[in-house]
Amino acid sequence: MRKFKSLLIVSFLTLSMSGISNAQSVAHVVYERVIANMPETRALQAELAKITKTYKDDIDGMKKKLEDKINKYTAEQSQQTEDTNKLRAQEVQTDNARIQQAEQAAYQDIQEKQNNKLAPIIEKARKSIDKIAKAKGILYVFDASAGRGLLVANGENLYDDVKLELGLLDDVKQPLPANQN
Repeated sequence: MRKFKSLLIVSFLTLSMSGISNAQSVAHVVYERVIANMPETRALQAELAKITKTYKDDIDGMKKKLEDKINKYTAEQSQQTEDTNKLRAQEVQTDNARIQQAEQAAYQDIQEKQNNKLAPIIEKARKSIDKIAKAKGILYVFDASAGRGLLVANGENLYDDVKLELGLLDDVKQPLPANQN
């Protein structure tokens, strides 16, 4: 009976210790913060902003030309034949459709560039987090981003290690809403 109690106590302690060691094998990191602060992401954002501005300038130029054409045609409408006015109306519709197609093509091109260039950045971040987790003996890393379902974050936060590993930049300061100044 005494051996049974000793065996029971040893079993209990072993299970307790394994539970403690398993508790240490869980960590968390705000994945969005990692991605947002990677130098590659910031470079991508700058590149996309430049491309977006180029598209916007081109499309705004097209819109200005169309607006000028509409103003000219409207001013000359009473002096033109009905057939000429119909042709001009079709021309305006064609130009307007061309502008809409240019806007849609620009949006799709920007989305495609973002998706293609963001994929390797995300993979690099994932591999880095995996490398750090393995080095620390961590089995599970949760994404602690808002809305991800992590209610308690008592495990280790890997952000500082990931920041060091990837050379992350400082967080971008978000401006306060106008009503909170």
